[in-house]
Amino acid sequence: MDLRLRERVYVVTGASGGLGRAIAAALTGEGARVVVSGRDQSRIDAAAAAIGADSAIGVVADNADPAAATRLVDAAISRWGRLDGVAVSVGGPPAGAATSVTDQQWRESFESVFVGAVRTARVVAENLGQDGSILFVLSSSVRQPIAGLAISNGLRPGLAMVAKTLADELGPRGIRVNAVLPGKIETDRIVYLDGRADDPAAARAAAEGAVPLRRYGQPDELGRAAAFLLSPAASYVSGVMLPVDGGAIRAL
Repeated sequence: MDLRLRERVYVVTGASGGLGRAIAAALTGEGARVVVSGRDQSRIDAAAAAIGADSAIGVVADNADPAAATRLVDAAISRWGRLDGVAVSVGGPPAGAATSVTDQQWRESFESVFVGAVRTARVVAENLGQDGSILFVLSSSVRQPIAGLAISNGLRPGLAMVAKTLADELGPRGIRVNAVLPGKIETDRIVYLDGRADDPAAARAAAEGAVPLRRYGQPDELGRAAAFLLSPAASYVSGVMLPVDGGAIRAL
């Protein structure tokens, strides 16, 4: 199937590694061009270089920075003269139980994970025309809590409702808004979380055993699902929260 992504331009935040980088790779693999962002200069330069100068430029930006979204939009339009959408991906907030996470951790995470994501979507939407597309990279914690990730459990469902609200508000302009809900995807973040267990190998085995497909997903599997939702091939798909979790979420 042709996703009709050739020469379309997207911003992908949090793309120096993990799921953001996988989404950028999937988009450019289908002919799109991307502005990739991250907080670390060397890592975002490496991500852009791996994709190739004809298809990617890297911009150092932190979603918590109020000026970041405008800078990313300007970079896309300056380089390629258009903008077709955004994949808003942010790193996972600090792990911890609701009884131990500090007020400061909540505040900092709210600024980067929640406010930064909403701001980015809003600024990009102002620069999109008919057939634009916005994608939030959230988590399976939108549907069910994940032990030890209280901040994610608190913020991700709220972002999902913002995505649904934006789908209502932007739909009349022909702009679609969706989200992917990754489960256990084998990124550095998941390796870190497994590593916090007393027996990391046993923790992984137990987690894989709870997934109907009996394995962790790979970043490129999430990337392909995201590329489809961002693409014109999904032209009548909006307001969808798509689990990419190997069947781990049992609810409808």
